Amino acid sequence: QVQLVESGGGLVLAGGSLRLSCAASVRAFSPYAMGWFRQAAGKEREFVATISSSGTRANLSNSVKGRFTISRDYAKNTVYLQMNSLKPEDTAVYYCAAGLAGGIVSQGYDYWGQGTRVTVSS
Repeated sequence: QVQLVESGGGLVLAGGSLRLSCAASVRAFSPYAMGWFRQAAGKEREFVATISSSGTRANLSNSVKGRFTISRDYAKNTVYLQMNSLKPEDTAVYYCAAGLAGGIVSQGYDYWGQGTRVTVSS
């Protein structure tokens, strides 16, 4: 019973930045790896970024490496995705996920938020 609520999505011009937030309602945030996935219209959900339960390891997809950063704040039970240099191909619904396994595939996550929409206009 983990509830995740994403926020921070919206419309932005190409080259701009957004910061997505995911607030988790849990009694213990630290056991969970956290991830971000996205799904564009007509495409399958794809991995974007993950951060380990300890916060010491992070992985990013090649398509966003160098532009996006994932971080977490244990005091706030919140994970962030800082997105810079946004491109039209980043347009998608972004989903936050929590899981004991984590990783780069969706099967490693047990709980999902409802998503927040990001639209990047050229």
